[in-house]
Amino acid sequence: MDEYYNQDVKAVINNFESDEKGLSSGQARLILQKNGYNELLTKTNINKFKLFISQFKSFIIYILFFAVVLSFVVHEYVDAIIILVILIANSLIGFFQELSAQKSLEALKKLNTINAKVYRDGKLIQTDSKNLVVGDIIYLEAGDKVPADCRIIEANKLKVEEAALTGESLPVNKDVLTITKKVQIGDQKNMLFSSTAIAEGSAKAIVVRTAMNTEIGKITSLIRDVKEELTPLQKKLDTFGKKLGYVIIGICLIILIVFGIEEYMKNGLTLVILLDVFLIAVALAVAAVPEGLPAVVTITLSIGVKKLLKKKALVRKLSSVETLGSCDVICTDKPGTLTQNQMTVLNAWTLNEEVTIDGVGYNPNLTLSNNINPLLFEIGAICNNASLYKKNNLWVISGDPTEAALIVSSKKAKIDASFKKIDELPFDSSRKLMSVLIEKNKKLLTYTKGAPDQILSHCTHAILNGKKIAMTPTLKKKIQEQNDTFAKQALRVLAFAYKETSSKKDFKESGLTFVGLQAMIDPPRPDVLDSIARTKSAGIRVIMITGDYKETAKAIGEKIGIEGEILTGEQLSKMDNKELSKALNNNTNLFARVIPEHKQRIVGILQNQGHIVAMTGDGVNDAPALKKANIGIAVGSGTDVAKEASDFVLLDDSFTNIVNAIEEGRGIYDNIQKTIMHLLSGNLSEVLIIFLAVLFGWSLPLTAIMLLWINLITDGAPALALAVDPYSKDIMNQKPKPAKEGILPARKLALITLLGGFITILALGLFKYLAGDFFDPQAVLIAQTSIFLFIVLTETILLLLIRNYYNTPMFSNIWIWLAFTFSIGLQFVIMYTPLRDVFEIAALGMRELSLIGYGALVLIGFSLLTKWVIIPPQPSKN
Repeated sequence: MDEYYNQDVKAVINNFESDEKGLSSGQARLILQKNGYNELLTKTNINKFKLFISQFKSFIIYILFFAVVLSFVVHEYVDAIIILVILIANSLIGFFQELSAQKSLEALKKLNTINAKVYRDGKLIQTDSKNLVVGDIIYLEAGDKVPADCRIIEANKLKVEEAALTGESLPVNKDVLTITKKVQIGDQKNMLFSSTAIAEGSAKAIVVRTAMNTEIGKITSLIRDVKEELTPLQKKLDTFGKKLGYVIIGICLIILIVFGIEEYMKNGLTLVILLDVFLIAVALAVAAVPEGLPAVVTITLSIGVKKLLKKKALVRKLSSVETLGSCDVICTDKPGTLTQNQMTVLNAWTLNEEVTIDGVGYNPNLTLSNNINPLLFEIGAICNNASLYKKNNLWVISGDPTEAALIVSSKKAKIDASFKKIDELPFDSSRKLMSVLIEKNKKLLTYTKGAPDQILSHCTHAILNGKKIAMTPTLKKKIQEQNDTFAKQALRVLAFAYKETSSKKDFKESGLTFVGLQAMIDPPRPDVLDSIARTKSAGIRVIMITGDYKETAKAIGEKIGIEGEILTGEQLSKMDNKELSKALNNNTNLFARVIPEHKQRIVGILQNQGHIVAMTGDGVNDAPALKKANIGIAVGSGTDVAKEASDFVLLDDSFTNIVNAIEEGRGIYDNIQKTIMHLLSGNLSEVLIIFLAVLFGWSLPLTAIMLLWINLITDGAPALALAVDPYSKDIMNQKPKPAKEGILPARKLALITLLGGFITILALGLFKYLAGDFFDPQAVLIAQTSIFLFIVLTETILLLLIRNYYNTPMFSNIWIWLAFTFSIGLQFVIMYTPLRDVFEIAALGMRELSLIGYGALVLIGFSLLTKWVIIPPQPSKN
């Protein structure tokens, strides 16, 4: 592998036939065709054979296979074949469920892309990092993830987080200098490596290695072989299933012993009788334990994730989908999320004059109506890292929207901003300033922009009537009053200053001369008012945390419906945690002039109060707060570091997409609950029917093959149909789910117990009525067949009853009705064709069918009574 750290910049650029303006689109296309995309190979091949074989890795399945062998030994060939066919069919269902889930997850992984800023055809544009090629010149700044291995061309106060590659916990200083001796990766200070992140400063660099040729490509096997962990919900289900399994196995053992003793007392103990008893116990265990539930949950989650993607929310961590249903606080930044993030300068102000600037958005083709000191616009345009260009006849930007707005205002003022930067002090959240050193007319000048209060604290002079005069308290007060006037109009204000600099060593943010203010608007998104109202109906509190001034934050809050008290970062810093907790309890929903560290503290206190917190962020300094929050949400225009720390990435920065994601999360959780309730209520009735019949000394209402068949046709297609069930229309009028609530709350456990118990009573009553004293084999056969059909019918009806309990419209899911028809249709096929001899059942007449129909109607009536009187759902409105 070629080493580039010991080559000077010009040699590296020449080696790739590139230049500092970047490659042309044509050059890049040819290299891409030759070398392929800049992406690491991932473990995308799914071993279908192993996946199919894994469906048989169950203790109960092993027992059933043993039963198949025993059946062949005692010449019960029909039973053996039926059990084997049902086992294979059941495994195929599980196989296709898991295959679908894995394919969905693999597809979603591919969607999590990194954007890169690259010079193409002399312009700085954004592109998917997979399109980068060797020789590309890229621009990186604080928060960006490095998309390929690069040799640094320019570096401004550059520090890089390399823990992902080297394990170095602290940011590493980087520079342009050529290294002459051989050094290890950690000492290659003029190189940037794929998957590391820019912590501070900015850089231009040339791509020298891509894809599997990068340093991270060498260890890509570690990434490819990462084992997928179960989500918290799946872990809960696994624990729940095991506990349920132990109870059911205990019941099955009781049935095995009691029924075995009864048969022994009646007919003596033979191998055939032992096999029958054994099969009943095992089949009951298979029918009662919902083995397919984890796969159904994964599919439900992955379907929900795809829906979220359509709603502009990319899920990075599957487990976070489960947390959405419990979210009761959203902490959100303002720019781009609550507002349009399309800044437009409306006012320019100096101590002498003020100009109103026409136009909205980034169209620069307008002219100022009045004259004002052009230095104000020149500083804004040069102290800037954004770019403005036309794409498909539309003006688009690359970089920070605030900086882009300053470029637009300078173009409207006809300012030439082509001066070369010599040095730069990048913006950071603690200084709230950015400065550049330029040469103009053979003079060195420092241009600074930033928050007005910070600029004023560094200014010793001001421009008044075209002259430089000493700054006075009166002038400061006038500037501050004008800043407050703009802020009360929900305008964001930046101040601009300069100084003549004697040498590069004097490049400091002190002794500045104040020039003026530019005030810009970032209007609220049109849909945000409705979205805030939806969160209130859903019992979710919205807290706005912004770096803007108190007056601006308050004005925006009033416009969009966020009510409550407001605190500034300065006030917050003076509070201890107890005081801040009290303020949050006293309806403080607006925080202004905060720094990222404050966000983390606010999240921590809200969590200590028992809240489930969603936090939005975009900057590198937001990453700790995003990590700490229960749901970290990075905005799509944010830094790669923020995205790496998040659970979700908003592909469109709108706050509405957060609310939509929470609605989707609630719906996903509801569908999982529906599936569990459907499976458990039906399984409970099957266990109780056999258990009580054995205790009463009756003939068995269901045979082993019947139980396996019921498990096959009522647990497969219906459960999958519930995965795509539409959500209740009032789902956002319900309170958030308590974080510590079990998979099924007490109210819903009581419901499935009642429904399962009532089905058991109806089934046993019907069986006793039809079987009489159990001495007539034909009557017992008719009774068994009736119970067989009744259980299949009631378990499919349970689908509709449980959906009704969730207020899901009856005819809103065609798959439910197809599953219903499929299950009942198959049941009638085996009953009224020669297959009934295989299952050892009878063809039922109108009398039995009528009784089964009456029983189903009684169950429906009881279910409605349960919903309206006995266990009504919790009220929707908060």
